[in-house]
Amino acid sequence: MAVRHPFSRRQFVGGVAATIGALGLRPETELFAQGQTAQFTGGEAEYDAFVKLASNENNYGPPPSVMKAMNDAWKYANRYGYPDGNIVQVIADHHGVKRENVLLTAGSGEGLDVMATTYLGPGKKVLGVSPSYASVFQQASNVKADSIQVPLTKEYRQNISAMIETTNRHAREIGFVYMCNPNNPTGAVVTAKEVKDLLDNIPKDMPVLIDEAYHHFVDDPAYGTAIPYVLEGRQVVVARTFSKIAALAAMRIGYSIAPAEMVREMNVYASNSVNVLAKWGAVASLKDKAAEADVKAKIVDMRNKTTKVLESWGYPVIPSQANFFMVSLGERQVQGVIEEFRKMGILVGRPFPPMLNHLRVSVGTPEDMEKFMTAFKKIFPQKAAAATRG
Repeated sequence: MAVRHPFSRRQFVGGVAATIGALGLRPETELFAQGQTAQFTGGEAEYDAFVKLASNENNYGPPPSVMKAMNDAWKYANRYGYPDGNIVQVIADHHGVKRENVLLTAGSGEGLDVMATTYLGPGKKVLGVSPSYASVFQQASNVKADSIQVPLTKEYRQNISAMIETTNRHAREIGFVYMCNPNNPTGAVVTAKEVKDLLDNIPKDMPVLIDEAYHHFVDDPAYGTAIPYVLEGRQVVVARTFSKIAALAAMRIGYSIAPAEMVREMNVYASNSVNVLAKWGAVASLKDKAAEADVKAKIVDMRNKTTKVLESWGYPVIPSQANFFMVSLGERQVQGVIEEFRKMGILVGRPFPPMLNHLRVSVGTPEDMEKFMTAFKKIFPQKAAAATRG
């Protein structure tokens, strides 16, 4: 059954306003941009002292190859027209598509906003699940459109059969279907078979946006990227970012892979504002496969180790395929717990209604996660070990 707006944006923002204030953040700042949270307004030393596990960042930072490429690009900082490493062609070659299939964006968040601006408007709706990454739903509201949000299943997975049924029932109203895969905030994946089922059972001309911001951290063989559907000519847009695996969150660079005609339509609304350092850093990151594999291995290993410790302490964790996970707090509500962690020098994720007794935690370095577990065990008493879920 489809449910539209199980919680309003006003309720959501109100629910986290106190938390934002406690963290020294500006509540008026955009909450949903991919890879961004509200801006920290304290001093540099205060910010640097926190263990940052709130925003799904890559705490290892950019690899040496990426740093070198960005530093070498400073010589172009005073130019309007400059060599950019042929970034669009490098992305196209990386995915086996043509240049006209690539839309360069300021983070994948801009790609999501541009999609909403292009294909929505008064009388139109975007269909997705709840909770999920809310940027698209917010942008729908910004352009006077609406959203249909299907609840997750009892296993916290995206309900594909309900999405298919609801899309077909409301096809004339829906501008596009949105899927975050792996999903944020749960970290759960939609399998390749489920993606195929969705695409094969909704109208063939229905645009589908698949946000693969966390694609690089998946090790589930049942998962598959949706980029091959673009090569087939399907109305599929795949959003990617360099914010996570390449650790370029603050540099704001991402891209969308889509049919050429859709790229042309969306490009009308794109800012074309990606800076020179970000472009050269992104090129280097795509070429440095060893660095990518290394950081993936570290993050996945730390994700698995930390979730096992939490389970053994008695707190179930939703199986995650991303660089974050959600742990059940039992009867505790997230908002007060966030402040307790903050007092111990650790920033953890914001509330995600209606899952207000689940805490989203980004995966950091071994030192970060050791500090997190030390704090967790001080805040939460040990219980009988939770059953591990595969």
